[in-house]
Amino acid sequence: MTTTPDLATLTGEYTIDPAHTTIGFTARHAMVTNIKGKFLDFSGTLHLDGADPSRSTASLDVTMESIDTGSPDRDGHLKSSDFFKTDEFPKMTFRSTRAESLGGDDYRITGDLTILGTTKPLTIDLEFNGAAKDPFGNERVGFEGKADIKRSEWGLTWNAALETGGVLVSDKIKLNFDISAIKQG
Repeated sequence: MTTTPDLATLTGEYTIDPAHTTIGFTARHAMVTNIKGKFLDFSGTLHLDGADPSRSTASLDVTMESIDTGSPDRDGHLKSSDFFKTDEFPKMTFRSTRAESLGGDDYRITGDLTILGTTKPLTIDLEFNGAAKDPFGNERVGFEGKADIKRSEWGLTWNAALETGGVLVSDKIKLNFDISAIKQG
């Protein structure tokens, strides 16, 4: 059962639970449909400060080889030198630099996103989904977030022109995060 606790009781160190978390993305394909994908291997931590959310932090490491769009051929192409160059750049990372409360259950976290060795700022809008003790005694928190990026800003520029105009893969990528984290200690 999800409850809305006193935020000060949430203060502490948390580990992102990969079994109950999704790090995903959506890209427009062929100008007519959306392709969704996710990463299956990642780890991360949160430091939450319920009394002063601006002192909260987040860290995320994603194994790029774990990309999954439901198509092995497409996944192979995304891992190749046309896109993520996973042999050379095996990780994508995010390190927060700022956190802020927007009021109610809404928060914003800003940090450095590194893809292909290029680091750029990223701002993620988050909604606090609640906190609860699970049946195994773990104290959990949940957040849902989203952000849009232009993949070209990280050097992801491969594309193909379409006969009807436009391109095969959109520059705009929608990132989505559905995070469950377990309090440590």
